[in-house]
Amino acid sequence: MIPNAIPINENFRLEALKSLDILDTESQKEFDEITALAAFICETDMALISLVDNDRQWFKSKHGLETCETPRNNSLCSHVVLQPQAPLLIKDTREDKRFNDSPIILEGKPIIFYAGIPLVDKDGFALGSLCVMDSVPRELSNKQLESLNALAKQVIILFELNKKNNDLQIIQNKLEKHNESLREFARVISHDLKMPLANVITSTDLLKLKLGDKLDNESLEYFDYIKTSSFSMSSYISDVLDHYESESLMQNKPEEFYLNHLLNKIVDLLTMKPDFTIYFPEEDPIIQCNKLALKQIFFNLIGNSIKYNDKEQIIISIETNEDENFYYFRITDNGMGIPNDKLDTIFELFTTANIADRSGNKGNGIGLSTVEKLVKNLGGYIKVSSKEKIQTIFEFSIKKSN
Repeated sequence: MIPNAIPINENFRLEALKSLDILDTESQKEFDEITALAAFICETDMALISLVDNDRQWFKSKHGLETCETPRNNSLCSHVVLQPQAPLLIKDTREDKRFNDSPIILEGKPIIFYAGIPLVDKDGFALGSLCVMDSVPRELSNKQLESLNALAKQVIILFELNKKNNDLQIIQNKLEKHNESLREFARVISHDLKMPLANVITSTDLLKLKLGDKLDNESLEYFDYIKTSSFSMSSYISDVLDHYESESLMQNKPEEFYLNHLLNKIVDLLTMKPDFTIYFPEEDPIIQCNKLALKQIFFNLIGNSIKYNDKEQIIISIETNEDENFYYFRITDNGMGIPNDKLDTIFELFTTANIADRSGNKGNGIGLSTVEKLVKNLGGYIKVSSKEKIQTIFEFSIKKSN
Protein backbone atom coordinates (compact mmCIF):
# COMPACT_ATOMS: atom_id res chain seq x y z
CA MET A 1 0.00 0.00 0.00
CA ILE A 2 1.20 3.51 -0.83
CA PRO A 3 1.96 5.43 2.39
CA ASN A 4 -0.90 7.67 3.44
CA ALA A 5 -0.68 11.33 2.54
CA ILE A 6 -1.70 13.88 5.17
CA PRO A 7 -4.46 16.40 4.39
CA ILE A 8 -3.25 20.00 4.24
CA ASN A 9 -5.73 20.93 7.00
CA GLU A 10 -4.83 17.93 9.19
CA ASN A 11 -4.45 19.83 12.48
CA PHE A 12 -7.81 21.55 12.07
CA ARG A 13 -9.41 18.30 10.89
CA LEU A 14 -8.21 16.46 13.99
CA GLU A 15 -9.40 19.29 16.21
CA ALA A 16 -12.86 19.09 14.61
CA LEU A 17 -12.90 15.31 15.12
CA LYS A 18 -11.91 15.51 18.80
CA SER A 19 -14.44 18.28 19.45
CA LEU A 20 -17.24 15.77 18.78
CA ASP A 21 -16.25 13.82 21.93
CA ILE A 22 -17.15 10.60 20.15
CA LEU A 23 -13.84 8.74 19.91
CA ASP A 24 -13.69 5.61 22.09
CA THR A 25 -17.34 5.87 23.08
CA GLU A 26 -19.63 2.85 23.40
CA SER A 27 -21.59 1.45 20.49
CA GLN A 28 -24.97 3.02 19.80
CA LYS A 29 -28.00 1.45 18.18
CA GLU A 30 -28.56 4.41 15.84
CA PHE A 31 -25.11 4.05 14.25
CA ASP A 32 -25.23 0.23 14.17
CA GLU A 33 -28.51 0.38 12.26
CA ILE A 34 -26.86 2.57 9.62
CA THR A 35 -23.94 0.19 9.02
CA ALA A 36 -26.31 -2.79 8.88
CA LEU A 37 -28.48 -0.95 6.35
CA ALA A 38 -25.44 0.11 4.30
CA ALA A 39 -24.24 -3.50 4.05
CA PHE A 40 -27.74 -4.66 3.10
CA ILE A 41 -28.22 -2.02 0.40
CA CYS A 42 -24.78 -2.56 -1.12
CA GLU A 43 -24.92 -6.35 -0.69
CA THR A 44 -21.55 -6.49 1.07
CA ASP A 45 -20.27 -8.55 3.99
CA MET A 46 -18.86 -5.59 5.91
CA ALA A 47 -19.66 -1.94 6.67
CA LEU A 48 -17.95 0.57 8.94
CA ILE A 49 -18.33 4.06 10.34
CA SER A 50 -14.62 4.82 10.52
CA LEU A 51 -13.07 7.92 12.10
CA VAL A 52 -9.50 8.74 11.09
CA ASP A 53 -7.54 9.78 14.17
CA ASN A 54 -3.91 10.88 14.40
CA ASP A 55 -2.36 7.43 14.08
CA ARG A 56 -5.33 5.07 13.84
CA GLN A 57 -8.76 4.60 12.35
CA TRP A 58 -11.38 3.93 15.02
CA PHE A 59 -14.75 2.34 14.26
CA LYS A 60 -17.79 3.99 15.81
CA SER A 61 -19.88 1.20 14.30
CA LYS A 62 -19.01 -2.02 12.55
CA HIS A 63 -21.04 -4.65 10.72
CA GLY A 64 -19.44 -7.98 9.88
CA LEU A 65 -16.33 -7.24 11.96
CA GLU A 66 -15.33 -7.24 15.63
CA THR A 67 -12.18 -5.13 15.42
CA CYS A 68 -12.52 -1.68 17.04
CA GLU A 69 -9.57 0.05 15.38
CA THR A 70 -6.58 -0.46 13.05
CA PRO A 71 -3.38 1.53 12.40
CA ARG A 72 -3.84 4.52 10.12
CA ASN A 73 -0.79 3.66 8.02
CA ASN A 74 -2.58 0.54 6.74
CA SER A 75 -5.97 2.12 6.27
CA LEU A 76 -8.17 2.53 3.23
CA CYS A 77 -10.37 5.05 5.02
CA SER A 78 -7.40 7.36 5.60
CA HIS A 79 -7.31 7.87 1.82
CA VAL A 80 -10.95 8.98 1.86
CA VAL A 81 -10.21 12.07 3.99
CA LEU A 82 -7.77 13.29 1.32
CA GLN A 83 -10.67 14.09 -1.02
CA PRO A 84 -13.67 15.22 1.06
CA GLN A 85 -15.84 15.94 -1.99
CA ALA A 86 -15.66 12.53 -3.67
CA PRO A 87 -16.22 8.90 -2.69
CA LEU A 88 -13.37 6.40 -2.86
CA LEU A 89 -14.49 3.46 -5.01
CA ILE A 90 -12.20 0.45 -5.53
CA LYS A 91 -13.60 -2.50 -7.45
CA ASP A 92 -10.57 -4.69 -6.74
CA THR A 93 -7.74 -3.59 -4.45
CA ARG A 94 -5.48 -6.22 -6.04
CA GLU A 95 -5.62 -4.31 -9.33
CA ASP A 96 -5.24 -0.83 -7.83
CA LYS A 97 -1.63 0.40 -7.89
CA ARG A 98 -2.17 2.26 -4.59
CA PHE A 99 -2.93 -0.96 -2.73
CA ASN A 100 -1.69 -3.98 -4.72
CA ASP A 101 1.77 -4.18 -3.16
CA SER A 102 0.44 -6.03 -0.14
CA PRO A 103 -2.98 -7.55 0.53
CA ILE A 104 -5.32 -5.82 2.99
CA ILE A 105 -6.54 -8.27 5.60
CA LEU A 106 -9.06 -7.68 8.41
CA GLU A 107 -9.76 -10.55 10.82
CA GLY A 108 -8.45 -12.99 8.25
CA LYS A 109 -10.72 -11.60 5.52
CA PRO A 110 -9.11 -10.08 2.42
CA ILE A 111 -10.52 -6.65 1.56
CA ILE A 112 -11.00 -6.77 -2.21
CA PHE A 113 -13.89 -4.36 -2.77
CA TYR A 114 -14.10 -0.98 -1.02
CA ALA A 115 -16.45 1.98 -1.25
CA GLY A 116 -16.02 4.87 1.20
CA ILE A 117 -18.14 8.03 1.48
CA PRO A 118 -16.37 10.92 3.26
CA LEU A 119 -18.02 12.00 6.50
CA VAL A 120 -17.77 15.77 6.11
CA ASP A 121 -18.86 18.09 8.92
CA LYS A 122 -20.53 21.49 8.53
CA ASP A 123 -17.12 23.20 8.30
CA GLY A 124 -15.92 20.97 5.45
CA PHE A 125 -13.58 18.73 7.44
CA ALA A 126 -13.52 15.05 6.48
CA LEU A 127 -13.64 13.15 9.77
CA GLY A 128 -13.62 9.64 8.35
CA SER A 129 -15.88 7.55 6.17
CA LEU A 130 -18.95 5.41 5.93
CA CYS A 131 -17.61 2.46 4.00
CA VAL A 132 -18.71 -0.93 2.72
CA MET A 133 -16.26 -3.75 1.97
CA ASP A 134 -16.25 -7.26 0.60
CA SER A 135 -13.88 -10.16 -0.04
CA VAL A 136 -14.82 -10.33 -3.73
CA PRO A 137 -14.73 -7.71 -6.50
CA ARG A 138 -17.89 -5.58 -6.73
CA GLU A 139 -19.36 -2.44 -8.22
CA LEU A 140 -22.12 -0.19 -6.87
CA SER A 141 -25.08 0.91 -8.91
CA ASN A 142 -26.05 4.57 -8.99
CA LYS A 143 -28.95 3.81 -6.65
CA GLN A 144 -26.66 2.08 -4.15
CA LEU A 145 -24.18 4.95 -4.27
CA GLU A 146 -26.96 7.51 -3.74
CA SER A 147 -28.24 5.52 -0.77
CA LEU A 148 -24.74 5.30 0.72
CA ASN A 149 -24.36 9.09 0.36
CA ALA A 150 -27.70 9.64 2.10
CA LEU A 151 -26.68 7.36 4.98
CA ALA A 152 -23.36 9.23 5.34
CA LYS A 153 -25.30 12.48 5.78
CA GLN A 154 -27.35 10.85 8.51
CA VAL A 155 -24.14 9.82 10.27
CA ILE A 156 -23.00 13.46 10.35
CA ILE A 157 -26.41 14.53 11.69
CA LEU A 158 -26.11 11.93 14.45
CA PHE A 159 -22.61 13.15 15.29
CA GLU A 160 -23.92 16.70 15.68
CA LEU A 161 -26.88 15.56 17.79
CA ASN A 162 -24.54 13.55 20.01
CA LYS A 163 -22.34 16.61 20.45
CA LYS A 164 -25.33 18.79 21.36
CA ASN A 165 -26.57 16.20 23.83
CA ASN A 166 -23.12 16.01 25.43
CA ASP A 167 -22.96 19.81 25.67
CA LEU A 168 -26.44 19.91 27.19
CA GLN A 169 -25.43 17.28 29.74
CA ILE A 170 -22.41 19.35 30.73
CA ILE A 171 -24.60 22.44 31.08
CA GLN A 172 -27.14 20.45 33.10
CA ASN A 173 -24.41 19.22 35.44
CA LYS A 174 -23.19 22.78 35.93
CA LEU A 175 -26.74 23.97 36.56
CA GLU A 176 -27.29 21.24 39.13
CA LYS A 177 -24.14 22.34 40.98
CA HIS A 178 -25.24 25.96 40.70
CA ASN A 179 -28.73 25.15 41.99
CA GLU A 180 -27.26 23.26 44.91
CA SER A 181 -25.21 26.35 45.75
CA LEU A 182 -28.37 28.44 45.53
CA ARG A 183 -30.22 26.02 47.80
CA GLU A 184 -27.43 26.23 50.35
CA PHE A 185 -27.45 30.01 50.04
CA ALA A 186 -31.23 30.04 50.60
CA ARG A 187 -30.83 27.91 53.73
CA VAL A 188 -28.17 30.26 55.10
CA ILE A 189 -30.24 33.34 54.27
CA SER A 190 -33.28 31.81 55.92
CA HIS A 191 -31.38 31.12 59.11
CA ASP A 192 -29.44 34.39 59.21
CA LEU A 193 -32.27 36.76 58.28
CA LYS A 194 -35.43 35.29 59.78
CA MET A 195 -34.22 35.56 63.36
CA PRO A 196 -33.33 39.28 63.07
CA LEU A 197 -36.69 39.87 61.39
CA ALA A 198 -38.45 38.12 64.27
CA ASN A 199 -36.53 40.39 66.65
CA VAL A 200 -37.68 43.46 64.69
CA ILE A 201 -41.31 42.36 64.95
CA THR A 202 -41.03 41.63 68.68
CA SER A 203 -39.16 44.88 69.36
CA THR A 204 -41.79 46.85 67.46
CA ASP A 205 -44.57 45.43 69.63
CA LEU A 206 -42.55 46.06 72.82
CA LEU A 207 -41.84 49.67 71.85
CA LYS A 208 -45.51 50.29 71.14
CA LEU A 209 -46.41 48.94 74.57
CA LYS A 210 -43.65 50.88 76.33
CA LEU A 211 -44.37 54.20 74.67
CA GLY A 212 -48.12 53.75 75.00
CA ASP A 213 -50.02 57.04 74.80
CA LYS A 214 -46.90 58.99 73.81
CA LEU A 215 -47.33 57.87 70.17
CA ASP A 216 -49.54 59.87 67.83
CA ASN A 217 -51.44 58.29 64.94
CA GLU A 218 -48.66 58.94 62.44
CA SER A 219 -46.09 57.23 64.68
CA LEU A 220 -48.40 54.26 65.14
CA GLU A 221 -48.70 53.96 61.37
CA TYR A 222 -44.91 53.84 61.08
CA PHE A 223 -44.76 51.05 63.66
CA ASP A 224 -47.44 49.12 61.77
CA TYR A 225 -45.55 49.65 58.54
CA ILE A 226 -42.34 48.27 60.06
CA LYS A 227 -44.17 45.22 61.37
CA THR A 228 -46.04 44.58 58.10
CA SER A 229 -42.84 44.93 56.07
CA SER A 230 -41.02 42.53 58.39
CA PHE A 231 -43.75 39.92 58.02
CA SER A 232 -43.68 40.40 54.25
CA MET A 233 -39.90 39.92 54.15
CA SER A 234 -40.13 36.84 56.38
CA SER A 235 -42.76 35.34 54.07
CA TYR A 236 -40.59 36.12 51.05
CA ILE A 237 -37.58 34.38 52.60
CA SER A 238 -39.71 31.34 53.46
CA ASP A 239 -41.02 31.13 49.89
CA VAL A 240 -37.51 31.33 48.45
CA LEU A 241 -36.42 28.55 50.77
CA ASP A 242 -39.44 26.42 49.82
CA HIS A 243 -38.66 26.90 46.13
CA TYR A 244 -35.05 25.77 46.39
CA GLU A 245 -35.81 22.96 48.81
CA SER A 246 -38.59 21.58 46.60
CA GLU A 247 -35.92 19.34 45.03
CA SER A 248 -35.33 17.67 48.38
CA LEU A 249 -39.04 16.84 48.62
CA MET A 250 -38.62 14.60 45.58
CA GLN A 251 -36.31 12.33 47.58
CA ASN A 252 -39.25 11.08 49.65
CA LYS A 253 -40.55 7.62 48.82
CA PRO A 254 -44.18 7.15 47.67
CA GLU A 255 -46.75 6.56 50.39
CA GLU A 256 -50.33 5.31 50.36
CA PHE A 257 -52.88 7.60 52.03
CA TYR A 258 -56.44 8.93 51.87
CA LEU A 259 -56.60 12.24 50.01
CA ASN A 260 -59.20 13.85 52.28
CA HIS A 261 -57.12 13.07 55.35
CA LEU A 262 -54.26 15.00 53.78
CA LEU A 263 -56.56 17.89 52.83
CA ASN A 264 -57.94 18.09 56.37
CA LYS A 265 -54.41 18.48 57.74
CA ILE A 266 -53.75 21.30 55.27
CA VAL A 267 -56.96 23.08 56.30
CA ASP A 268 -55.88 22.84 59.94
CA LEU A 269 -52.51 24.37 59.10
CA LEU A 270 -54.15 27.28 57.30
CA THR A 271 -56.34 28.09 60.35
CA MET A 272 -59.55 28.77 58.43
CA LYS A 273 -62.06 31.36 59.58
CA PRO A 274 -65.87 30.87 59.72
CA ASP A 275 -66.26 32.70 56.37
CA PHE A 276 -64.56 29.81 54.62
CA THR A 277 -66.15 26.73 53.04
CA ILE A 278 -64.18 23.97 51.33
CA TYR A 279 -65.66 20.96 49.57
CA PHE A 280 -63.56 17.80 49.47
CA PRO A 281 -64.04 15.02 46.90
CA GLU A 282 -67.19 13.02 47.74
CA GLU A 283 -65.33 9.76 47.27
CA ASP A 284 -62.24 9.86 49.44
CA PRO A 285 -59.70 8.23 47.08
CA ILE A 286 -56.62 6.35 48.18
CA ILE A 287 -53.54 7.99 46.63
CA GLN A 288 -50.11 6.44 46.28
CA CYS A 289 -47.42 9.02 45.57
CA ASN A 290 -44.92 11.38 47.16
CA LYS A 291 -47.14 12.59 49.98
CA LEU A 292 -45.05 15.55 51.15
CA ALA A 293 -44.69 16.93 47.62
CA LEU A 294 -48.45 16.67 47.00
CA LYS A 295 -49.07 18.31 50.38
CA GLN A 296 -46.88 21.27 49.40
CA ILE A 297 -48.76 21.65 46.10
CA PHE A 298 -52.18 21.69 47.76
CA PHE A 299 -50.93 23.93 50.59
CA ASN A 300 -49.81 26.59 48.09
CA LEU A 301 -52.87 26.37 45.84
CA ILE A 302 -55.46 26.35 48.65
CA GLY A 303 -53.55 29.10 50.44
CA ASN A 304 -53.65 31.24 47.27
CA SER A 305 -57.39 30.57 46.86
CA ILE A 306 -57.91 32.04 50.34
CA LYS A 307 -55.49 34.95 50.08
CA TYR A 308 -56.67 36.15 46.69
CA ASN A 309 -60.38 36.13 47.44
CA ASP A 310 -62.47 39.26 47.76
CA LYS A 311 -65.80 37.59 48.62
CA GLU A 312 -67.46 37.65 52.05
CA GLN A 313 -67.88 33.88 51.85
CA ILE A 314 -64.83 32.04 50.49
CA ILE A 315 -65.78 28.85 48.64
CA ILE A 316 -63.26 26.30 47.40
CA SER A 317 -64.08 23.02 45.71
CA ILE A 318 -61.61 20.16 45.18
CA GLU A 319 -62.30 17.38 42.68
CA THR A 320 -60.26 14.38 41.70
CA ASN A 321 -60.18 11.62 39.12
CA GLU A 322 -57.73 9.05 37.87
CA ASP A 323 -56.91 6.71 35.03
CA GLU A 324 -54.38 3.93 34.59
CA ASN A 325 -51.35 6.24 34.66
CA PHE A 326 -52.28 9.53 36.35
CA TYR A 327 -54.15 11.16 39.20
CA TYR A 328 -56.02 14.33 38.19
CA PHE A 329 -56.96 17.19 40.52
CA ARG A 330 -59.03 20.35 40.11
CA ILE A 331 -59.22 23.25 42.58
CA THR A 332 -61.94 25.85 41.95
CA ASP A 333 -62.44 29.02 43.99
CA ASN A 334 -64.74 32.03 43.85
CA GLY A 335 -61.93 34.55 44.25
CA MET A 336 -60.57 37.58 42.44
CA GLY A 337 -59.48 35.67 39.35
CA ILE A 338 -56.35 36.25 37.27
CA PRO A 339 -56.16 38.84 34.45
CA ASN A 340 -56.13 37.21 30.99
CA ASP A 341 -52.80 38.83 30.09
CA LYS A 342 -51.15 37.14 33.10
CA LEU A 343 -52.37 33.57 32.57
CA ASP A 344 -49.49 32.57 30.28
CA THR A 345 -46.79 33.76 32.68
CA ILE A 346 -48.32 33.11 36.10
CA PHE A 347 -46.07 30.07 36.75
CA GLU A 348 -42.83 31.91 35.95
CA LEU A 349 -40.53 32.61 38.89
CA PHE A 350 -41.01 36.10 40.40
CA THR A 351 -43.99 36.77 38.09
CA THR A 352 -47.25 37.85 39.73
CA ALA A 353 -50.74 38.83 38.63
CA ASN A 354 -49.95 42.24 40.14
CA ILE A 355 -53.03 42.25 42.38
CA ALA A 356 -53.22 42.65 46.15
CA ASP A 357 -54.55 39.88 48.39
CA ARG A 358 -57.27 40.17 51.05
CA SER A 359 -54.83 41.91 53.37
CA GLY A 360 -53.64 44.40 50.74
CA ASN A 361 -50.29 42.69 50.18
CA LYS A 362 -48.89 41.67 46.80
CA GLY A 363 -47.37 38.25 46.14
CA ASN A 364 -43.73 37.59 45.32
CA GLY A 365 -44.22 35.24 42.36
CA ILE A 366 -42.51 32.26 43.99
CA GLY A 367 -45.32 30.00 45.22
CA LEU A 368 -46.87 29.07 41.88
CA SER A 369 -43.43 28.57 40.32
CA THR A 370 -42.67 26.12 43.12
CA VAL A 371 -45.99 24.35 42.50
CA GLU A 372 -45.26 23.93 38.78
CA LYS A 373 -41.76 22.65 39.56
CA LEU A 374 -43.14 20.02 41.94
CA VAL A 375 -45.88 18.95 39.53
CA LYS A 376 -43.37 18.48 36.70
CA ASN A 377 -41.02 16.55 38.97
CA LEU A 378 -43.97 14.27 39.79
CA GLY A 379 -44.38 13.55 36.08
CA GLY A 380 -47.47 15.69 35.56
CA TYR A 381 -48.61 19.03 34.20
CA ILE A 382 -50.55 22.00 35.52
CA LYS A 383 -52.76 24.61 33.87
CA VAL A 384 -54.93 27.50 35.01
CA SER A 385 -58.11 29.11 33.73
CA SER A 386 -59.82 32.11 35.23
CA LYS A 387 -62.62 34.66 35.00
CA GLU A 388 -61.81 37.93 36.71
CA LYS A 389 -63.92 38.67 39.78
CA ILE A 390 -65.64 35.27 39.41
CA GLN A 391 -63.34 32.24 39.79
CA THR A 392 -59.99 30.59 39.22
CA ILE A 393 -59.49 26.92 38.36
CA PHE A 394 -56.17 25.11 38.76
CA GLU A 395 -55.96 21.65 37.20
CA PHE A 396 -52.94 19.40 37.61
CA SER A 397 -51.95 15.78 37.27
CA ILE A 398 -49.29 13.60 38.84
CA LYS A 399 -48.01 10.30 37.54
CA LYS A 400 -48.92 7.22 39.53
CA SER A 401 -46.08 5.57 41.41
CA ASN A 402 -45.07 2.21 39.97
